[in-house]
Amino acid sequence: MDTQHQLTQTHTFLHLNENTRKFIFIICVTLCLTPFVSPAIALLLGLAVAQLSGHPYLHLNHKATHLLLQVSVVGLGFGMNVHSAMQAGKEGVLFTIASISSTLVFGFLIGKWLKIETKTSYLISNGTAICGGSAIAAISPVIKAEEKQISVALGCVFILNSIALFVFPVVGHYFNLSQTQFGLWCAIAIHDTSSVVGAASKYGAHALEVATTVKLARALWIVPIAFLSTFLFKNQSKKVAIPYFIGLFILAMIANTYMPVVKLISPYMVMIAKAGLTLTLFLIGAGLSRQVLASVGFKPLVQGVVLWILISVSALYAILHLV
Repeated sequence: MDTQHQLTQTHTFLHLNENTRKFIFIICVTLCLTPFVSPAIALLLGLAVAQLSGHPYLHLNHKATHLLLQVSVVGLGFGMNVHSAMQAGKEGVLFTIASISSTLVFGFLIGKWLKIETKTSYLISNGTAICGGSAIAAISPVIKAEEKQISVALGCVFILNSIALFVFPVVGHYFNLSQTQFGLWCAIAIHDTSSVVGAASKYGAHALEVATTVKLARALWIVPIAFLSTFLFKNQSKKVAIPYFIGLFILAMIANTYMPVVKLISPYMVMIAKAGLTLTLFLIGAGLSRQVLASVGFKPLVQGVVLWILISVSALYAILHLV
């Protein structure tokens, strides 16, 4: 099932014909592939398109963002070093375990308190705890979630991702976080990999390396959590989607570290990957129509916001005092 297909835009501020909408969309896509558009601006541009003219290819949006994100993350691996990445992974492992387990527990409690439908609450909690839309997409078939439940969880996560992209760098500079601290905080407290990379890249090259490595290590938790979900929701029939692209990311990182020939092309691969991630954020923004925003509802959004604030503040406190 295409979880983005049900988020179809039918109401926009500008009533344009199909060809004009496609022309505007293609111009925006082209701009996002240039160095002049930052990840944050790309997201804003996407949001503007969603509200004003609409996404003419919305039925393809979920698959496009999913594939583009994975390819771009692999490309980022060509700009990283195995030894520094391993160090970043060691620093992040305890934070990862503590934050995932506590987020899932608090998410369950908040969902019960607000009386949110169980599967919707569970998807929001997993999206917050692990890696946003990717976790929701992987776990939803395992628990047999309905389209409405998936769209509510995705909408909630993407709204908060959009806010994080702008808020986190400001907070990081306010507290004078080092690049290591900021990269670690991004990886723990921002839902989607695309927004993690977007925020960290604004902060610095080392912040980007730490954030990407820790976030991808965190994404591997999709597998055990998905298996656990089959027992919690008594569904043994569904296969678990394993994020194989993380293995390609590791291979790219190894090649960049140990193969001198690869180092010659690495800067170009990284440049293409960053353009791909900027375009991914544009596509995510373009998918956030008024219908998507309205479909989330008050209580699920409250759960998402409270859970996000809890993990962000507690992770920031821990990083300030422990890293």
